[in-house]
Amino acid sequence: MENKLSKRIAIVGAGPAGLFMYKKIVESGRTDFEVHLFERKNTIGSGMPYSPEGAGIEHVTNISDNEVPDIATSITEWIQTIPGKTLDTFGIAAENFKANKVLPRLLFGHYLAEQFKSFLQTGAAAGIKTKLHLNANVVDIIDFPDQNEVGIEIEGKAVESFDAVIICSGHNWPSGHEHRIAGYYDSPYPPSKINGCFNHPVALRGSSLTAIDAIKSLARGNGSFSKDKEGKLLFTPGAESPHFRIVVHSRNGLLPAIRIHLDDPLISRTTLLSRQQILEHIEDNGGFLSLDFMFEKNFKDKIREKDPEFYERVKHMDMETFVDAMMALRERLEPFQLFRAEYAEALKSLRRKESVYWKEMLVVLSFAMNYPAKYLSAEDMLRYQKVLAPLIAIVIASVPQGSSEELLALNDAGLLDIVSVGDDSTVEASEEGGALYSYRDESGRLQQTHYKTFVDCVGQPQLFYKDLPFPSLVENEVVSQAYIRFKSRDQGKLQLENANREVVVFPSGEYYLKVRGLGINDNFQVLDPYGVPNDRIFIMAVPYIGGYNPDYSGLDFCDEASGKILSVLADAANNFNATTRGATQ
Repeated sequence: MENKLSKRIAIVGAGPAGLFMYKKIVESGRTDFEVHLFERKNTIGSGMPYSPEGAGIEHVTNISDNEVPDIATSITEWIQTIPGKTLDTFGIAAENFKANKVLPRLLFGHYLAEQFKSFLQTGAAAGIKTKLHLNANVVDIIDFPDQNEVGIEIEGKAVESFDAVIICSGHNWPSGHEHRIAGYYDSPYPPSKINGCFNHPVALRGSSLTAIDAIKSLARGNGSFSKDKEGKLLFTPGAESPHFRIVVHSRNGLLPAIRIHLDDPLISRTTLLSRQQILEHIEDNGGFLSLDFMFEKNFKDKIREKDPEFYERVKHMDMETFVDAMMALRERLEPFQLFRAEYAEALKSLRRKESVYWKEMLVVLSFAMNYPAKYLSAEDMLRYQKVLAPLIAIVIASVPQGSSEELLALNDAGLLDIVSVGDDSTVEASEEGGALYSYRDESGRLQQTHYKTFVDCVGQPQLFYKDLPFPSLVENEVVSQAYIRFKSRDQGKLQLENANREVVVFPSGEYYLKVRGLGINDNFQVLDPYGVPNDRIFIMAVPYIGGYNPDYSGLDFCDEASGKILSVLADAANNFNATTRGATQ
């Protein structure tokens, strides 16, 4: 019998997630993996957010060097190796660069590409057989359970088999009306498509970082920024765009929070409840993770340690009361009045190197909630979605100071407004171009406005499992819909009677809430309809796991998830090698 010494591993996608997955393999010291990297584009490392697909020269990251998990070389060290001409393009002076400064996204993409190349070299030197497949569009993934293998089908090529596949395919914005309706954009990406002259009002839906990306691109096609004698940023409309302005439509009428100083920039280092503590709590709580437990232990208890004075204000508040209090403070002010106040608070935080602890701890809570969220009851998941997630979405955005100044300059020029719209607002694509925006104002009156140009900026949508772009996995029921069980059948029944279309009754009589994305376990293995994990297929592609991992983006996520996947691959390889050695003795 042939002694097969290596397990063939396929990584689909060579963006940031693929980078961290390969990094974990290299750092494991194992040489019994043969790794194949499949990348749709001809570049590696940058993925969508840090390449021209998701950024222009005007876009910046919302993380800095000291917030990036360890890769090969720190950004601060890497900056010193970059040609001056390249740094000049991005307006960076190497001698003045600091670890707490954000980078232009395209430059950060170059950094990630160089880190990936470094790991490829390290892997080769260590004896890890690696093959990089560029311009390789994976159109299907086929599970072969009888052979204990998985097939990868590249567009125009034969199926190739592997022992395991990790799906790291990254962001995906499904096409809607964009290719049929002029002036209607399903997303602002790639930004080059909206970086032109628009001599009329432009409507944006959503006020997330995606909207800020769109605002920055639109501004540069319709005017220019400059500074006055005091250093204040100003915006001057272009001669060809005298009627240009931007109207942001937001469900809560709020803009994201602005970057502050963080006492511990690397969230994953923060001391949180251990996995064992969470499992013990779940066992004592009828098999469910309590949202209130997580709020108390990973948020309020941290506030007590970090900011006793603030803790005295909130110690008797439950989650709903706290969120109401924080949102009420924000909603009392006109959006840009609040934004200016938060800009001043953020500057003070950065200059004094003092955190705004409740905001920092809310980011920590979001990170802590991510992995065990699948163990919430459906009742708590609905509470999370309705109550906590909107506040987290605002605070976690962390708008860089430069971007904040651009928004303020546009508002000062009378060219950027924000309109609060309710959940019942609608956007209808217009055959004549653009879209009709309908919503009720604060007095309840119906407002309808036609915009010649509309850009959907709600951010990366959480997609359903049937949207997975690998049809065989869906058709052969290798993957399954993600569900979360109601703790109380009466509550599930009530939700169903109230026409919640995401509630279903299983044959057991239990009520479940359908959430976005695939069913996966704690090690990011896909689950079949019976809840059985697949030993060969893993997924950390952000659009398809949002139901079980609500805070699923960022390099911290890539680092944590890839480590969990590697542990399973390593155990499987150990068992495989032991079996092989036994068979050959």
